[in-house]
Amino acid sequence: MALGGVPDPSASVQDAAAPSSVRAALRSLLALAETRARLAANELEEQALRILEVMVWAAAALFFFSIALVMLSLFVVLVFWDSNRLLAAGLVAFFFLAGGTVSALMVRSGLAARPKFLAATLAELHKDREQAARP
Repeated sequence: MALGGVPDPSASVQDAAAPSSVRAALRSLLALAETRARLAANELEEQALRILEVMVWAAAALFFFSIALVMLSLFVVLVFWDSNRLLAAGLVAFFFLAGGTVSALMVRSGLAARPKFLAATLAELHKDREQAARP
């Protein structure tokens, strides 16, 4: 208010500007949160599709290798049926055990080498935190 009880027009402009700047800041904050949420959702979807694809290919490989190993085992035992069938069956079992061990080790190393979950989202949030900390 100015002297004499007459309202100052610049005061009402300042009062109106304060809520609009708060609204603009809130809009910016909500837009930032929405962008980060969409990025996180996108990464989750990519990971789910990647896992599904790997599982389908792993199941197909397991099926075909299992059939091939059964046929190969049967072939080896039949070839040595008259001479050393017990030795042939034991060697086939040993090779199955070795293959299973190698496969389990490969699965363990594959799981350890997977990309960090939500890495891009976390990196963007870290950038946002750094920008907010700047004066």
